Amino acid sequence: MTRLERDSLGQVSLPADCLYGLQSHRARANFPDLGRTVNQHLIKAIVTIKKAAALTLAELVPDRAETFRAVAWAADEVLAGKWTAMFIVPALQGGAGTSTNMNCNEVLANLALIKLGHQPGDYQYCHPLDDVNRGQSTNDVYPTALRIAAIGLLRGLSQAAAQLQEALQLKENEWAKIPKLGRTELMDAVPITLGEEFGAYAQALARDRWRLYKMEERLREINLGGQAVGLVDRASKLFRFGLVEKLRVATGIGLAAAEYPMDITQNNDVFVEVSGLLKAMAVNLRKIAGDLRLMNSGPHGGLGEISLEPLQMGSTIMPGKVNPVIPEMVICAALKVMANDLALTMAAGQGEFELNALAPLIADSLLESLEILIQATELFRKKAVTTLTARPERCAELLAKSLAPAARYLPILGYDQVSQILEEFRDQPQAALAALARAAASQG
Repeated sequence: MTRLERDSLGQVSLPADCLYGLQSHRARANFPDLGRTVNQHLIKAIVTIKKAAALTLAELVPDRAETFRAVAWAADEVLAGKWTAMFIVPALQGGAGTSTNMNCNEVLANLALIKLGHQPGDYQYCHPLDDVNRGQSTNDVYPTALRIAAIGLLRGLSQAAAQLQEALQLKENEWAKIPKLGRTELMDAVPITLGEEFGAYAQALARDRWRLYKMEERLREINLGGQAVGLVDRASKLFRFGLVEKLRVATGIGLAAAEYPMDITQNNDVFVEVSGLLKAMAVNLRKIAGDLRLMNSGPHGGLGEISLEPLQMGSTIMPGKVNPVIPEMVICAALKVMANDLALTMAAGQGEFELNALAPLIADSLLESLEILIQATELFRKKAVTTLTARPERCAELLAKSLAPAARYLPILGYDQVSQILEEFRDQPQAALAALARAAASQG
């Protein structure tokens, strides 16, 4: 069984019971099928906006209240996760997100039609544009939905960052009395403790948490009711205010209507700023993961100062080899976030005049980075940091083989005399340190 849907470009044949319509069908045919559709966090945020709009319109347009309540019911069905397969539009698309908005409009309209006792496609009773999209535009719905989706994920990432910071601080306290060799530029430096090393990592995560907290403030201003290019007409004020208030309640986010909606519609610098701060967190994760990978190296021919939990076979040719797969995964995730930041930044600067046609790339890159960071941070904590064990004897062994303690004699002997003694005993660290001690004692 099929049904025909028509517009000014022609007609298409669709399965009679499918919930998407001809606009979604065309988008799927036009854009690359890379095995992934529009991010579900964005879909659910758009649907949440549609529900809030429908409930507002049910109050403002009493003669159509039954239809709008059916749309709100349809939105609840989607938000419950029942119709994910009906959102078929590829993640990378042209048109500034219009295809994504239409996919949501069509699915909600057809679900509402079923609720009202009609067949999918009978749009004279509930229309994707005239009813589901009433008082809205892709140009205000899409950026608002991206802000809502991003804030939701930011809160999850903030929690993951806090838990990783706590795990690092636990190691800081546990290993506060384990002396080890410090390193600068991979060369022997002054002695430190293993706890101090992890304390510094925790401080970096503390800054990331603060950045995540500040990011939400940047994303709360929205342009709903702005319609096509951000200009608000007087007739839409009641709808706009009611919609924003209902959306605040539905999302639990302190959303604020923009004083100048056109700014939100055409400018994407906020997403660049947020992505840049996510990149900063990715940099910290990459650095910490790289350090753990090096300190775990060996275990017999490398540094071997710590031991990561063995998780899987590391080689098809070397029995017994176990690789640091979790730190390596974290490094891969961090580099992907950095790459997404570059793509997003370039796309944000590509917008001409009142709209950015590349908004789908901005949305896909930002939401993917958030999802990647959440999962990578949680796995890093659970499968690497929490399960780490120290090797105090190896730390002591490497420290004893180095000339790092020589720095303590600089205030007594001066740089040149210390250097001279170290050069004399270059390959004998213990003899060099003994000679420094004697020279310092002779200074009284």
